[in-house]
Amino acid sequence: MKTDKNYFVHESSYIDEDVEIGEGTKIWHFCHIMNNTKIGNKCNIGQNCVIGPNVVLGNNVKVQNNVSIYEGVEIEDDVFCGPSMVFTNVINPRSHISRKHEFKKTKLCKGTTIGANATIVCGHTLGNYSFVGAGSVVTKNVPDYAMVYGNPAKIRAYVCQCGIKLTNNAKIDDNQILECECCHMKYRVKNGLLLQINDVL
Repeated sequence: MKTDKNYFVHESSYIDEDVEIGEGTKIWHFCHIMNNTKIGNKCNIGQNCVIGPNVVLGNNVKVQNNVSIYEGVEIEDDVFCGPSMVFTNVINPRSHISRKHEFKKTKLCKGTTIGANATIVCGHTLGNYSFVGAGSVVTKNVPDYAMVYGNPAKIRAYVCQCGIKLTNNAKIDDNQILECECCHMKYRVKNGLLLQINDVL
């Protein structure tokens, strides 16, 4: 068991050179963190995960068991990656053709949640506090606070930062004000997008 005053790595895991691991981060069994990867503070990496090379994770990111995060994926703070969810990084892979120069960027913005067994097709951005349902296949950008699920994933509702539904469908009207019944945070719809009320006053 490898320990450090700032972070924890289980003895069964491998950490390549030129890896940065933030304070309070925990990396559990059978993981491989590849070169030039940066992992923020207070992250939790579950069993059997591969991260990198050249990947950046923000602070307080939770990566559940059996997740591989490839080059081209950028993850901001407070993101949750559910167990066995999948990222891709090439649109048209072939075993006999190297396309490492064609990796597509995928960005998970602050607070995004991805459910178990979901697939995120590369080249898309998942907006702040968006929510991807378990088993979904994401094939396009996801707006802030949108809940998507299905194959292909479609907007089904909008959710609060705390994860509670603000609507029961995908319909939102400009200047509409939504309030979370749980934490009472308020949002306004502006130009078809959901914004915290303080952002638009």
